[in-house]
Amino acid sequence: MKIAFLFPGQGSQKPGLLHELPSCEAVDKVLETASATLNVNVYNLHLEESLSSTKNVQLSLLIAGVAAYKAFEAEEVKPHFVAGHSVGAFSAAVATGTIAFTDALRMVSLRGELMERAYPEGYGMGVVLGMETRRLQSLIDFYSDNDNPVFIANQNAPDQVTISGSLHAIQRVLEGARQEGARCASILNVNVPSHCPLLQSVSDSLKEALHEIPFSRPKIPYVGNRRARVLCDPDEIKLDLAESVSAPVQWHDASTVLYEKGVRLFIEMPPGTVLANLAEKAFHDARVLSVTGNGFNDCLYIAAQEQVK
Repeated sequence: MKIAFLFPGQGSQKPGLLHELPSCEAVDKVLETASATLNVNVYNLHLEESLSSTKNVQLSLLIAGVAAYKAFEAEEVKPHFVAGHSVGAFSAAVATGTIAFTDALRMVSLRGELMERAYPEGYGMGVVLGMETRRLQSLIDFYSDNDNPVFIANQNAPDQVTISGSLHAIQRVLEGARQEGARCASILNVNVPSHCPLLQSVSDSLKEALHEIPFSRPKIPYVGNRRARVLCDPDEIKLDLAESVSAPVQWHDASTVLYEKGVRLFIEMPPGTVLANLAEKAFHDARVLSVTGNGFNDCLYIAAQEQVK
């Protein structure tokens, strides 16, 4: 049975998330490296007041994802594929050996700073469940304008779409979706308009910065955000990391590619269970676990058993 490790993105954070990591030497080393590289106590990043910062959220997610991966690696359990949602793609890229953890820390720190600087207030994201994308787009066309733009962002599932842009217009689109029968329409815990053209300048700056650091050929196939393809060329992964911040994440297609490649065990790295829930709903004959929901030891045991079959 093939195994995929999934790395979550912004919106899955919660205060104290780093305290939920496995207790082991591999995790301690990741936390120490992060503290030294960033010149901060990493436990200050996941405080409730600190998580109001996009930069701190994204760094916390990167650190948690890499630390959990290293805990599995220390027990000689490795996946056949990796994929990360949004900033989780940086964790996936570290897991593949394409980018060094220290370089990823610097790039994610820059990414968060650029995103905050571009739209410090009045912008964010929402999610709609139970409505066709085409109908949702018609609501966006009706309520959005040049002063208050809204865009389709991520296709997380056939019936789960996120939107991005002006909070004022997003609220109007969400209300319209509720009136038209959407199962759920709500604001996400994201303070910037991710994965839409508003952040093109961030992608451009990130692309320049990524060109200054070394990239290696991945040791584990990496599934990208933008086009939902298996990427084995380091330059393609570099481009995916840069451009996905301003392009929609095709997550449902990416997870479907994993399934089509034979993955029947999906394990979500911490924090959260969002990606695990999506996979469980989409692939009924696959086994789906999350470190947060099932615990590290259970995930390790099951992955180790499947790895030797």
